[in-house]
Amino acid sequence: MGAERTMSEGTASLPWIVIRQDDNGNQYRVGRYATEAEAQKIADSFEDPGSKRLYVVERLGQNGDGGRG
Repeated sequence: MGAERTMSEGTASLPWIVIRQDDNGNQYRVGRYATEAEAQKIADSFEDPGSKRLYVVERLGQNGDGGRG
């Protein structure tokens, strides 16, 4: 019961996620952040002009998943 509450509190305080998409279209969550600016800074730091990897910043939805769709 306490773990569920902690997870909910974590979702509220870290609503921004960085997602890495590789050359094959597979997506992986890199991390969760408190602000969009912080998440974007991390995503930008991972960018490599010679790579096909893409880093995307999204806000978590109400149900705890990415905000898309």
